[in-house]
Amino acid sequence: MIRKVLLIIICLGFSSGFGIAQSFVKTSDLFQRSDKPSQSGELNIIQDPAIDTLISRYILANSKLAKDNNNHVGMPGFRIQIYRSSVRNARDESNKTRADFIGKFQDISSYQNLNSYILYDKPGWYMVRVGDFRTRTEATKLFLIISREFPDAYIVPDYINFPDKNTN
Repeated sequence: MIRKVLLIIICLGFSSGFGIAQSFVKTSDLFQRSDKPSQSGELNIIQDPAIDTLISRYILANSKLAKDNNNHVGMPGFRIQIYRSSVRNARDESNKTRADFIGKFQDISSYQNLNSYILYDKPGWYMVRVGDFRTRTEATKLFLIISREFPDAYIVPDYINFPDKNTN
């Protein structure tokens, strides 16, 4: 009898701790801007407080779902893979390929936010992937330019970084 009571108390203690650990998001926090224009208006949101709870649950559920094998939080999208190899010196070659890409496409990457990533996949594959594209169409636009310099490039589905809130 005492074991059952202790087990129930311990379970209630842990479950209440999980409720406190979750972050709570208010809708008014989602629409704040750090750079306020000189002639900006004011936004007043009048709504049921339960909507804030639903938004918090939605954000929490999606942050747990959108993780790839490397525990990278993001959203499903596309990248352009310009290098993949598993040879002995693949790490050095991937660094050279990334440096070559940055040198050749410095003008595009400055206005397109075209980041490059070196990824490792077991059992020894090194890859260089470029960009964070939401759709295949976005990726195709730059793929046509990149494939001229890197003919072995192709578009791959990947988890991409969340886009900046201030961009389209």
